Amino acid sequence: MKTDVQIAQQAKMLPIVEVAKKIGLEEDDLIQYGKYKAKVSLDVFKKFKDKEDGKLILVTAINPTPAGEGKTTINIGLAMGLNKIGKTAITAIREPSLGPSFGIKGGAAGGGYAQVVPMEDINLHFTGDLHAITTAHNLISALLDNHIHHGNELNIDPRRIVWKRVLDMNDRALRNIVVGLGGKANGVPREDGFDITVASEIMAIFCLAEDLQDFKERVARIIVAYKYDGSPVYVRDLKAQGAVALLMKDAINPNLVQTLENTPALIHGGPFANIAHGCNSMQATKLGLKLADYTITEAGFGADLGAEKFFDIKARFGDLNPDATVIVATVRALKHHGGAKKGELENEDLDALAEGVENLEKHIENVNKFGVPAIVAINRFPTDTEAELNLLMEKCQALGAETVLSEVWAKGGEGAIDLAEKVVKTCETKESNFKPIYDSEESIKAKIDKIAKEVYGADGVEYTKKCEKKIKQIENLGLDKKPICMAKTQYSLSDDPKLLARPKGFKITVRDINVSNGAGFLVALTGNIMTMPGLPKVPAANNIDILEDGEIVGLF
Repeated sequence: MKTDVQIAQQAKMLPIVEVAKKIGLEEDDLIQYGKYKAKVSLDVFKKFKDKEDGKLILVTAINPTPAGEGKTTINIGLAMGLNKIGKTAITAIREPSLGPSFGIKGGAAGGGYAQVVPMEDINLHFTGDLHAITTAHNLISALLDNHIHHGNELNIDPRRIVWKRVLDMNDRALRNIVVGLGGKANGVPREDGFDITVASEIMAIFCLAEDLQDFKERVARIIVAYKYDGSPVYVRDLKAQGAVALLMKDAINPNLVQTLENTPALIHGGPFANIAHGCNSMQATKLGLKLADYTITEAGFGADLGAEKFFDIKARFGDLNPDATVIVATVRALKHHGGAKKGELENEDLDALAEGVENLEKHIENVNKFGVPAIVAINRFPTDTEAELNLLMEKCQALGAETVLSEVWAKGGEGAIDLAEKVVKTCETKESNFKPIYDSEESIKAKIDKIAKEVYGADGVEYTKKCEKKIKQIENLGLDKKPICMAKTQYSLSDDPKLLARPKGFKITVRDINVSNGAGFLVALTGNIMTMPGLPKVPAANNIDILEDGEIVGLF
């Protein structure tokens, strides 16, 4: 059995100029990064501004498990499958972060015969977007501490600085640090810390901005600290937005690569799916809609986090109207939700499957609540039995969701033809009546309450005293009329990762709430969500190497 990296290394890639021609782009529309990668100039929007948008398909999933679901793999496979049945399709996905790639999760370029290539480049430095974001973020940090060092004209309270530094690597030792030590020449000592780059508000803004000017205006609105009198300090007060925008002038252009079958792929941006909205850039999604009949995009983790944020944040801000949603599930993962142990997932277990299917059922209900037709893609494994597959399909059909078996990992686009045909039929016969689940003008608690009850199935919401105080402060500052971005465990519909399937009789506890003023949303923190992950006991990095002949091993 070939590994993902071996399959990717044997791919017959087309020059990126040839891939671009498939979607109506010319060489002058590209900023090339070698033979197989390019950025697409945002000037292309002017060229296609009068062209009608294609269909927008969101790929989401059940709550993730150690058994794996394959959401990105299905996304890529579906785009290839649509091309096989005569449609022009583009996959639009997030850029991988180096932290997970060298930690425990691995890369984010698909798997098997449904991958984007060059896989090694995409999972490593790619075109440098994440490094640009890291530098832009840390420039603000440097300017902030420099301002305090040189007299603190803004009266910034060093105890109330909310802008940390960032690094695109999992490093738990940097979560809490002290800066400014070593004497007067080294700045003012204070507590600080690092987040992972994908948790930066710069990344969130990067993926919501319409263009570089919009990006700059949003950056200017970022709140970095509070003064002694309690009023906020913005990036514009530090006069940093211009330099930050300059650092991002190239990164802002979407990246174009290809799948193993030479289907165009736009890979751009990658906000943390727990802390931010977990979707690729607005520019890439809207560009795909202009260039293809079908744009296949996705949102991070399960539909309770990813799809909810796509609908309530990204689609709201971008005036997007998704035509259908594909919910990815596996028999193995659903059996895990039903109580089956990891070592027993290959054994037929209809009881565990029946209990675990409740997780999928809730996600189908949720997608329907947003008014978008749902299609379930069962990512088939060789160990799935006919009895298990039949039970799963019966349960889905009882909820009115179209259900299709998919074998893209083993067969590439050929394994997604049934799914592609189902997506086309759904778009042609079912109308999407998409609408967000709440009005952003509602109170903070009303918005959180609707997400918790309607999407998670909670009985209610509890708030810590600290959070109650923060909500009042946010309301007093007039910053409360924004969408809510929930920071919650991905493993459960609840805020307890141990509650699998479809938990009932629980409440969500919101321990804190932060203002992402530039991004335009409020982050409600539940559970023990880390903004700087740590490495496992045996990191993936231990098995990654480059051999004498240049062959890369261990990257996945």
